[in-house]
Amino acid sequence: MPGPRTLHLNAFLYGVGHHSAAWRHPDSAAERIGDITYFEELARTAERGRLDAVFFADGHSVNPKYTAGTTWFLEPLTALAAMARATEHIGLVTTVSASFFTPFHAARMLASLDHISGGRVGANIVTSMFDDEARNHGFDALPPHTERYARAEEFIEVLCALWDSWDDGGVLVDRAGGRFLDSSAIRPIHHRGKHFRVDGPLTVPRCPQGRPVLFQAGASETGRNLAARHAEAVYSVAWDMTAALEYATDVRARIASVGRDAGSVAILPGLVTYVGRTEDEAWAKKAELDALLDIDAALAQLGVFTGQDYTRHDLDAPVGDLPPIEEFTGPQGRYATVQRIIETRRPTLRELLGYLAAGGGHATMIGTPESVADSIEEWFTAGACDGFNLMCPAYPDSLDDFVDLVVPELQRRGLFRTEYPGSTLRDSLGLKAV
Repeated sequence: MPGPRTLHLNAFLYGVGHHSAAWRHPDSAAERIGDITYFEELARTAERGRLDAVFFADGHSVNPKYTAGTTWFLEPLTALAAMARATEHIGLVTTVSASFFTPFHAARMLASLDHISGGRVGANIVTSMFDDEARNHGFDALPPHTERYARAEEFIEVLCALWDSWDDGGVLVDRAGGRFLDSSAIRPIHHRGKHFRVDGPLTVPRCPQGRPVLFQAGASETGRNLAARHAEAVYSVAWDMTAALEYATDVRARIASVGRDAGSVAILPGLVTYVGRTEDEAWAKKAELDALLDIDAALAQLGVFTGQDYTRHDLDAPVGDLPPIEEFTGPQGRYATVQRIIETRRPTLRELLGYLAAGGGHATMIGTPESVADSIEEWFTAGACDGFNLMCPAYPDSLDDFVDLVVPELQRRGLFRTEYPGSTLRDSLGLKAV
């Protein structure tokens, strides 16, 4: 009999924190974001908290005119290879762009990292977002949304075929018989598709966990369908529990409709936490970071998100309701998130900018370990999520707060593990071996 359902928690590592002004804090590690020992320390902290995995997003372009925040630095797969040697149990999840990688290249690197880490690797498959990225890979612009997702679908199919092109035991090392490999355990895949031609087999033998774990962040209709067909865990965006429950219900129905077990796919919304031993201490931590915010840049960003001009709005006056979303021609997901923050929190303009500064509209929980655990438990027991992708506003302090204060409270309630259940990321996520 399976045990009781328990939370899954990842730490989304990004620079010195997800608050856009965290780097300006005098105690920040801004000078260390190119220092691998900094990320090794964060991974060990996450492992001390028995978290499932650490996760890196990735970008393929940089805007040299934007100087108010940190940018990309270390390439994620390279960084995770080093972090694998500094840890023993924590999962290692990287973003991989199906628009810019080829399946063979990605499958080979991910399989290599799975061997290096002893079976702890996952890959978040994305289609990328910006034309600036495409122009670093030989394209004038990104292909249309539908075409990118069709390529991603084929990309995933080829990845899995390559990982399955070796059986367990393909490496014999039979010295007496003179056979290093068992040829019957290795097969070409002979893939011929619209986007890729790949003969195979892969040059890396079968992964320790069979295949790396596939993550997906499906928000659009096509993204949700891709997640339903292939994802083993899903990253999502939800400001409040109502939105999270709507998303989780929809995606689980789509997973079931293609004949998969919806209960086996962890849905993990982003979560920003400010934790203090008292409510006042938690809010003070948020206020300290918000005070460092570049207000002009934040107002310009809010204008892009909403199509509204807030430059003459009193920073300490409440923000009024936005016009109906049908009147907005920009990115509607972001608009809807801002709309929901206004409706649920009735913030001043300054408070709204602070909420958007850390996580850009992901769920935000502020308070004591007990009150944050209360909110996490409420979302979890309602079925709005299977856990969270932690987006700590300031590293390392916010991660330390979560691991040292919130995790013990979740463990006390029987909601989170006290030891790792096995040696692989599949073990931690409760996934069947493949």
